[in-house]
Amino acid sequence: MALVSEFLKQLTLTHTGGKEPTFPSVLPVANFDPSRDAARIETAIKTKGVDEQTIIDILTRRSYEQRAYIAFEYEKIAKKDMATALKGALSGSVETLILGLLKSPTQYDASELKASMKGLGTDEETLIEIVCSRSSQELTEIKRVYKESKYHHLHKELEKDVAGDTSGDFAKLLMALVQTKRDEPSNVVDYEKIDYDARALYEAGVKRRGTDVVTWISIMSERSVPHLQRVFDRYKSYSPYDIKESIMKEVKGDLEKSFLTLVECFENRQLYFASRLSEAMKSKGAKEKVVTRIIVSRCEVDLMKIRTEFKRQNGKSLYHTISDHTKGDYQKALLSLVGGDD
Repeated sequence: MALVSEFLKQLTLTHTGGKEPTFPSVLPVANFDPSRDAARIETAIKTKGVDEQTIIDILTRRSYEQRAYIAFEYEKIAKKDMATALKGALSGSVETLILGLLKSPTQYDASELKASMKGLGTDEETLIEIVCSRSSQELTEIKRVYKESKYHHLHKELEKDVAGDTSGDFAKLLMALVQTKRDEPSNVVDYEKIDYDARALYEAGVKRRGTDVVTWISIMSERSVPHLQRVFDRYKSYSPYDIKESIMKEVKGDLEKSFLTLVECFENRQLYFASRLSEAMKSKGAKEKVVTRIIVSRCEVDLMKIRTEFKRQNGKSLYHTISDHTKGDYQKALLSLVGGDD
């Protein structure tokens, strides 16, 4: 019953440290009865043709902790692992989504990072999205889970995998972020340091020929978020271009994408996710991988705020947009996690 000890360990970890405030769209259900839920899931799996609706109704409307209790009860009654059973019963995008919900947000991020660096070639898009948008606190947790996780037999460190899968300045930036050396926000506003960093960013980039990327990396990966917000503001008094325009002028490719993601997340993390979602649903269908990842990883963190930003940015709700760009059980599961129209 490795599941039990793993589960209890997760529970104690969920409640430590001063976490940032959350704005979840998925909340724990009241009058929770895990053995009843587990029995209903077992019946749904055994039904001829599989009763996907019941599985979706239960697992998308419970918190991660509750899902973990259900999985524990399920194993007792069905004598098999719930994830394995669901894998056999479901397929396609809805299977990916439901299996994602059986991991805690930290485990989910760790497994997505692992998958982005598996085999030949690297999925830079996923790597950038996760490493550049998560807080230092989240990254510290991800590293710990990544190292001890059951996603790989060799207990590899996230740093080692990132170093092995990326190169050049892009690798340097990701490594600096993964090393989580970012300052904690301070109550004291250090105007001298703000001015110093703003000028350093300008002199390392726009002011000179070529870019001193190392200076950019150290400032962007080591300073606290409130400090950087003030630095970017001050930066405008030195540079004819704002920080995002400067990034686009100075660097290209994955490095450019990474710096832009960082800046967008420093300024408004939920707006960044809203933009990623709207990008993923620009064309007729949807980039299901991106949509699934953001909805699953943020539904217990800040999806309510992402919904607000999405509506403000697009004039159309996230709920409505998902309805237009997806279909079937996958659509039902996503809409249930989104939790309502705006």
